[in-house]
Amino acid sequence: MKGKKSNALSLVKLCCQALDEKKAVDLQVLDVSAQSSITDYLVLATGTSEPHLRALRVELEKAIDASQHPILGMETAQESGWIVVDVFDVMIHLFTADARAKYGLENLWKDAVSVSVPKLLGIAPKAKKRKPAAAPKKRKKAAK
Repeated sequence: MKGKKSNALSLVKLCCQALDEKKAVDLQVLDVSAQSSITDYLVLATGTSEPHLRALRVELEKAIDASQHPILGMETAQESGWIVVDVFDVMIHLFTADARAKYGLENLWKDAVSVSVPKLLGIAPKAKKRKPAAAPKKRKKAAK
């Protein structure tokens, strides 16, 4: 089982890299292996428009094909705002912002374990910018 899970996680990483390179928004990975009997990971991403969704799907297909993982199915109903790519242990859901808010898969799988995408991609977390200390306020002299 451990070998299968690490293979699935490497596929998740590959998918996340492809989506990140094409500027997918709000990329999330959920480990649903404890809740689902049909897949181990869900990859969720948002595209900014229907053409952006298609570009994300094409890039994803290229990456998956190059890795020699078989794509078992794909649902690409035109203008639906939701594309699903099934790679057995990994299911990728690409949404427009409206469709993602409408279907709320994150809420349906709220018991799933969230996988850190920056850590998966090897991106260091951004340091929080500190505001410079404000100069002390000058007090106005009281009128006499």
